[in-house]
Amino acid sequence: MPKAPLLPDDEIERLLASAQGWRRDGTSITKLFTFEDFAQALAFVNRVAEPAEAMNHHPDVSIHWNEVTMTLWTHASGGLTMKDFDLASVIDDRAEA
Repeated sequence: MPKAPLLPDDEIERLLASAQGWRRDGTSITKLFTFEDFAQALAFVNRVAEPAEAMNHHPDVSIHWNEVTMTLWTHASGGLTMKDFDLASVIDDRAEA
């Protein structure tokens, strides 16, 4: 399977401008989500699991009680690709579910 092409910096900045709450952290993008409690945080992670698996693109996930940090980067490509921004949009949709 061919690697997804890396995005140039100007395209990353353009995409981040419309990706509410996501920020660049080197070769990745990250966002903090806050919930009422641990159970809601865990339910959110589980809602993200199915589409991430279907996309064959998986976030790095950190859970700290009611906070979930999602970090995205395309490991096979070594940086940011459209796959990351596509999954970021899906994650945002699942946070509101």
